[in-house]
Amino acid sequence: MTSSLRITALTLYPVKSMRGIDVTQGTLTPRGLVHDRRFMVVREDGRFVTQRDVPKLALVRTALEHEGVVLSREDFGRTQVPFDRKEGRTVHTRVWGDACVTTDQGDELSRWLTAALESTNPLRLVAMAHGFERPQGKADLLGEDNRTVFADAAPFLVTNRASLDRLNTALAAGGHDAVPMNRFRPNIVVEGLPAFGEHQQTTLASDDYALRLHYPCQRCIVTTIDQDSALKNPRHEPYRTLTSLNSIPGKDRSPAFGQNATLVRGEGHTIRVGDLLRKKDSI
Repeated sequence: MTSSLRITALTLYPVKSMRGIDVTQGTLTPRGLVHDRRFMVVREDGRFVTQRDVPKLALVRTALEHEGVVLSREDFGRTQVPFDRKEGRTVHTRVWGDACVTTDQGDELSRWLTAALESTNPLRLVAMAHGFERPQGKADLLGEDNRTVFADAAPFLVTNRASLDRLNTALAAGGHDAVPMNRFRPNIVVEGLPAFGEHQQTTLASDDYALRLHYPCQRCIVTTIDQDSALKNPRHEPYRTLTSLNSIPGKDRSPAFGQNATLVRGEGHTIRVGDLLRKKDSI
């Protein structure tokens, strides 16, 4: 069965776990939207850092300029990360189970990051080393040929506006505050599906491009972090409500929100807010 739905929001995250940039259009590549998760914060030993252990990453704003990404935080000023740093020491790190070879972005950026994130341990910024291809750690789910930069697993995360509305209805019924879509850090938001209907889709397509939706995105404690204040919800919401409302099949204590997706057609094409898509059910 096929029918139509619409893209309502697009977001880029130039640095993994920092604040995203809402855009009206983006360029599609097999590794995700151009400039998405291009950089990542690591500790001096190379261990990658996210909001799970440094919530204040949410407070660092990102902006795209011609020559690089600008990072800023109120009271800490701003700094620029060049897109193509020519040299830097090699840092071996991992994104979950995937071993990555990266290039350090320099001491000046390290000092700014460490201060802006109010960290007691030095932090550094890395980019994927030139010519390095990150291995696909979920080849059984995403295919061996699919690649990402620093996203957790899949190149794209697609979420559904109706699912957020359903979650917020349940939160209100439990006496909790509603949450915005940025708690789930999607790249693409759609409307036109029933609540959690994204889990029953295999393909979203326009005349120019097509995305394959592979499996539900298992959510973590980052959903409890207010992206404007970096404070964690003391009641662990919306994680708890989402767990009871929409858990991963076979994993009753693991909530799902959104679908991990890959590009199957349309490399180099532009995706826009307002695009009408055809959907195909998995049944």
